[in-house]
Amino acid sequence: MNKLIKILRSGLLILSLSFNFSCNEGEFLKEVPLDFYSPENSFVTKEDFESAITELYSRIRYCAYQTGDASGGFPYLNSTDIAHDGRYQITAANRFGGHTTCLVSTNGTITTHWNSWFKLIANANTIINRIESAELSDDVKRVYTAEAKLMRAFGYRYLVYLYGGVPLNLEEVTSPKKDYTRATKEEVLNQIIKDATEAAEALPGIEDVVDGKVSNLVAYHLLAETYIALQKYDEAIESASIVINDPNTSLMTSRFGSMADQNPHDDYLKLSQPGDVYWDLFRVNNQNRSSGNKEALWVIQYEPDVLGGVLTSTGSWNAKNTQRGESANVLERIAGPVAWMTFVDPDGKEGMLQKPQSNYNSGGHGVSLMKNTEWFLYDLWESDWDNDIRNAPHNIVRDVVYNNPNSAYYGLSAVEYPSSTWINQIWRWYPYPSKITTPGQHPDELYADKENSILKSTAGSTFRDNYMLRLAETYLLRAEAYLGKNDLVNAAKDINIVRERAKAKPISTDKVTLDYILDERARELVYEEPRRITLHRTGKLVERVRKYNNLNKDEIQDHHGLWPIPHSFIEANTDVEIEQNPGY
Repeated sequence: MNKLIKILRSGLLILSLSFNFSCNEGEFLKEVPLDFYSPENSFVTKEDFESAITELYSRIRYCAYQTGDASGGFPYLNSTDIAHDGRYQITAANRFGGHTTCLVSTNGTITTHWNSWFKLIANANTIINRIESAELSDDVKRVYTAEAKLMRAFGYRYLVYLYGGVPLNLEEVTSPKKDYTRATKEEVLNQIIKDATEAAEALPGIEDVVDGKVSNLVAYHLLAETYIALQKYDEAIESASIVINDPNTSLMTSRFGSMADQNPHDDYLKLSQPGDVYWDLFRVNNQNRSSGNKEALWVIQYEPDVLGGVLTSTGSWNAKNTQRGESANVLERIAGPVAWMTFVDPDGKEGMLQKPQSNYNSGGHGVSLMKNTEWFLYDLWESDWDNDIRNAPHNIVRDVVYNNPNSAYYGLSAVEYPSSTWINQIWRWYPYPSKITTPGQHPDELYADKENSILKSTAGSTFRDNYMLRLAETYLLRAEAYLGKNDLVNAAKDINIVRERAKAKPISTDKVTLDYILDERARELVYEEPRRITLHRTGKLVERVRKYNNLNKDEIQDHHGLWPIPHSFIEANTDVEIEQNPGY
């Protein structure tokens, strides 16, 4: 069990309770309660602050991967150029199915994400404020403050790209406040630069932090991205280069980790071929630096069956952290197809076993809530279909086989011999990136029949840690900065470093455009990066949805390049009028 989860296990309850009191009336907070937790008695010892910092890690995990009812459907991925609603014929009202439907100021998704990121910022502010008077060494104060400021910077990173200029709240709030004003987008970006710069200077190097903890390189990566948004390309290149040139980082180019001596295998698909390093990146236990992965910059930690680890192998797929309602990462369930359920063959007989399976044929316990766009699945790979390992059959699964022994089509491809049911209900199966699930690597407790790879209905989570930042993205950020300077030679070099690892053909300088870099990010980082944040940041969301997303292209409007400010916030901020974003 990693150290970060251990700390979370011991401190999460205390800090969650204490933060709940941080917005009570000022007079009440002047007292020092002795019989319950409050900021006055919860921020005293080093252990108190360590628990508080760890709570920030838990909260950013929740904010970045929240998948509960209010925000289900992965809105940072769904309705972009790479993905749309998987069951759009029968879309539920609470799923992020489209911009016109969901981007209204009273929508629960809009409010949930606003509140969640500002809660992260508020908790970071409490730590920053309280640590000043704590009896801790200056070195400890400096590092804890740097971690809190970096978390605050990441909170504003999401808010500024989603909503534009938002209130800059840099102090602990100890009483009700109703006079917030919106800072400009540039002011928010400059605050991110300020916080991330301080963090870069104070945080330890990546070789000195445990798995899951941020290092100075995480701060430099964020600086590179933010400098690009401010069109400060020299500073962006300098920051990205610090990450890339660090002797403790490198792209993984050789097989490694828990399955380095094994190859992708699936009896139904007759899939038995040499694996590759890209496949290794997403096997269980391969994400952290302790596995030998020098590409990982920041990895979000999950730990099955441990308090604070969120994942469970014995309960529901949607097991939650009861202190906050934090769901597990259910990317397998959301993005995986549901072919195993009532999927008939061309004769109208049951073609599937009606049980989810831990293999490539089934994709785990998917329910077809989100699928990749046709552009991502086909057009994106057309120029290099057979070379790019990221498009290999074990990295993007493109076939499904009838696996019911009682079917006359047993062992035959359902893609080649589709049934009328599938033709009429195409959401039942579709190609998917295998990184959403863990074929053959689900926890033992989730198998109803391990010999035949049959899973229980409680499967659905993705049972591995998740990349928050990976070095391949840093290369593509630096390429973007070089492009901003019109240095196409160096931009092409950085793109080709990523493509070379993927065995893809190099691109020439005349092919380097922002759209090409976004294409390469899709190939490399699909379902890893918060795609919506990237497209908002580059101002490309509306254009690329119209161009590449056949489902959402007609309903997206020009003003959807920003989310609306939540109506509940505008209504509660009674002392100052908050201007709504244009178009809402």
